[in-house]
Amino acid sequence: AYLVMEYVEGITLRNALDDFGALESIRALDLFEHLLSGLAAAHNAGVLHRDLKPENVLLADDGRVKLADFGLARKIVDQTQVNNLVGTVAYLSPELVTNGQVDARSDVYAAGVMLFELVTGRQPFEGEQAVQIAVQHASGSVPAPSSLNSQIPEIIDDLVLWSTERNPADRPIDATELLAAVKQARRQLKTAGVQTTRA
Repeated sequence: AYLVMEYVEGITLRNALDDFGALESIRALDLFEHLLSGLAAAHNAGVLHRDLKPENVLLADDGRVKLADFGLARKIVDQTQVNNLVGTVAYLSPELVTNGQVDARSDVYAAGVMLFELVTGRQPFEGEQAVQIAVQHASGSVPAPSSLNSQIPEIIDDLVLWSTERNPADRPIDATELLAAVKQARRQLKTAGVQTTRA
């Protein structure tokens, strides 16, 4: 048995972040919109990704953005119980850390952490050991990106804080809902000339 996959010539989003650092707001939302389109397609097909991270986003040389590595994916049910902690600790949702219950909103949380990283160049929680980071996800709140860079527009803060709410019920229900908000935010930033920062 073997698996045949599309060859995507290019780099990963992790490569891009390592080489170039944080992205400008409009560019970050543009890339994030493409990422969410792929995730929304998965959610609409009833599939959880469960391992969203920059390493699993492929940036093709022709400009396409591909969501990759569905190796941990599983079918969405109302509340999917996982028997072991899977995924990359920097992007694990609080409910996955505390009780192993996941649904589409767990992917949304991971996406929100990725948006934070896109605009700040770093992850919201850091620690020497994985368990330290997991505890911060379970008991803390992802900070507003503008707390690290005051030039980041408030509308991006809102997207990050909404998608990373500790209580899953307070997040977008799935990637489709978050995608709609990201599209609106990107239009607003373009209209405002990306000068939508605090006074």
